[in-house]
Amino acid sequence: RMDQALLLVRNELPAQGLRLAARSGACHQCLYQLLAFVPPSNGSLSKPGTAVVMVDTQHPLTLQLNGSVGDRELCKIQYHFGEFGNYSLVVKTLSTSTKTVSCDLVINEGPINSYLPILFAFLVYMGILAVLIAGHLFMKIDPVRSWVYKKLNPRETDRLINSELGSPNTTDFVSSDPTPRLWSTVSRQRLRSLDTFRGLSLIIMVFVNYGGGKYWFFRHESWNGKLCSPSSLFSRFVFIMGTSISLSLSSMLKWGSSKRKVLGKILWRSFLLILLGIIVVNPNYCLGPLSWDNLRIPGVLQRLGFTYLVVAALELLFTRAGAESGILETPCPALQDIVPYWPQWIFILMLEVIWLCLTFLLPVPGCPRGYLGPGGIGDFGNYPNCTGGAAGYIDHLLLGENHIYQHPSSSVIYQTTMPYDPEGILGTINTIVMAFLGLQAGKIILFYKDQHKQIMSRFVIWSIVMGIISAILTKCSKEEGFIPINKNLWSISYVTTMSCFAFILLLLIYYLVDVKRLWSGAPFFYPGMNSILVYIGHEVFENYFPFKWKMQDSQSHAEHLTQNLTATTLWVIISYLLYKRKIFWKI
Repeated sequence: RMDQALLLVRNELPAQGLRLAARSGACHQCLYQLLAFVPPSNGSLSKPGTAVVMVDTQHPLTLQLNGSVGDRELCKIQYHFGEFGNYSLVVKTLSTSTKTVSCDLVINEGPINSYLPILFAFLVYMGILAVLIAGHLFMKIDPVRSWVYKKLNPRETDRLINSELGSPNTTDFVSSDPTPRLWSTVSRQRLRSLDTFRGLSLIIMVFVNYGGGKYWFFRHESWNGKLCSPSSLFSRFVFIMGTSISLSLSSMLKWGSSKRKVLGKILWRSFLLILLGIIVVNPNYCLGPLSWDNLRIPGVLQRLGFTYLVVAALELLFTRAGAESGILETPCPALQDIVPYWPQWIFILMLEVIWLCLTFLLPVPGCPRGYLGPGGIGDFGNYPNCTGGAAGYIDHLLLGENHIYQHPSSSVIYQTTMPYDPEGILGTINTIVMAFLGLQAGKIILFYKDQHKQIMSRFVIWSIVMGIISAILTKCSKEEGFIPINKNLWSISYVTTMSCFAFILLLLIYYLVDVKRLWSGAPFFYPGMNSILVYIGHEVFENYFPFKWKMQDSQSHAEHLTQNLTATTLWVIISYLLYKRKIFWKI
């Protein structure tokens, strides 16, 4: 099967059988899992004891062979098997006097290169990009442009040229109608980098949710680590939501909306996000009526909705007139985007103290206090039912076991049996912190409007600060830090690390798209303008053609990758067509 290899174990020891056990290199402090018992040979090399097992190829394995007599360890081998490879492990005695045992691993049939489909897909997309760029450059040549004008509708051609790979320009509209000029001016005021950032995060989320070609490195991490995984793009989506909150609330208040009216919009939008989230994560419509007994309550949109409610209300409550325009005097001008909002920082710090106290001080029955592990076979199997520690306990206590996610990512490597929800209650606190850091990025853009060097330098400073905090919390280690980086828990080190990368990514996109205008943000800009529609649409229509079809070989990474990339590309095309028709679904 996919991500597996065949291992034939030949036992040429006449006196004893063998116990073959394995441990994944991705499983921290895990127990060895028994794979097979290999009977002893009958005393002749023609009839050795044999056993055939399937071994995992996603991560390096440590194989341990123990003798059935006295359970003595005979040998231990570390090896990374290749997909669809055929291997033999030959166990024999080198010297009868010393009873020295050798374990030799032989490759009978070489594995395939399962990463070639990724290279091929990359080259295809690079080819498409090269064609689009070449076409855009050709359109700047006057004879080519004139020929296109003659062949196509002039008005339609003008619209295509202006919006395909760049922002509309007021000089291109030679019309007495003032409406296009007004629309163009508004388009320039909107930061395309924010929509590009949001669209990039969203499209990679969609690709990962569709399966990511069934490659392990595109999946959610089983527990700690995986800093640059595409699956961690949800945290960037939370970050840019905070940035958008700052800009949108500032705009609404400047246009004369009262705080009461804005608060009403915040409450309504949060309610809709939470409601849509509950509908999306319980999609068994074809299986009959949904049972209230098994309704999953947490989810991505639910967490986004509640996070939006808290951060937007916090910003609305403590916003101060004149702060963003620099009218208010502050003791330290270098902190003018922080000091006027000190009540917000106190509130966020209090939330973090609550998270720390609940995580490390809350007694959890049957688990050590402050446990952050996955349970199952992790930590040498001492705490099998302690998945997530306090975070898991709070969800079980307040929501109930049947109302949270039943198949957590930790169940694959760590073989956990307890339901655990990565979008649970306790982790929402740090999601709020993540959105608040994104809110800070929005304030920087507002305070230093059109001062590109100031904006980018502050993004760098914030990234460095977040990186230093992460290094201290994790001790620059995946497993041995004070608070490991963990997406399932949404640990504070995960938030600071992802914020570090988010500030850098936003800096790069802002520089390329809004400062130098070297890139229009296409194609990510388009789904970024319709993010809610794309996210809900990809969830609802996940199992419908043309987003999914029956495969000829379900054990092929190439077929899965083709299907997942096709589905993701279709959503980019759909969002582009909606953009061209000025159709935007806003909540």
